[in-house]
Amino acid sequence: MQGVCEVPAPLPHDALPGADWADAWQAEVKQSFTSAREAAEAIIENFPAWTGAMMALRQILVAPFGLKGRPGSGDRIGIFPVVSESRQQLVAGFNDRHLDFRIVVDLEEQAGKPEQAVTLTTVIKRHNLLGRIYLVAVMPFHRAIISTALRRIREGRG
Repeated sequence: MQGVCEVPAPLPHDALPGADWADAWQAEVKQSFTSAREAAEAIIENFPAWTGAMMALRQILVAPFGLKGRPGSGDRIGIFPVVSESRQQLVAGFNDRHLDFRIVVDLEEQAGKPEQAVTLTTVIKRHNLLGRIYLVAVMPFHRAIISTALRRIREGRG
């Protein structure tokens, strides 16, 4: 693998039974993460600077539709509540009226190589037309955010 690439995303996915959409992005990183949580934190920290403004705009735009804002307190990675965690995998996300989503960060040691593979999978279960429209609207931003963050941790900025 060279750089950051989109890889097959399995459906069904254990992180969200009944999911009907998924994508996955992977990067080989030279720095070694000790856990999936550490990798997830590095990914979130390396989101593009404009991500915060986009999330604020999202909150304004979806409020009239009764969609959740940032979920309450508890264990989280960035704004995402942690659902489950092991050394090799972290699952975060939440359920909403329009869709349920999970982000899954997996670490995989590369046989005979010093690099690790870091895979970020997004898994979504759309509930209605609003969920389908929302996914189409955010997809260009989603792809840019994920590929940028993975590229940055691959280059050692994580």
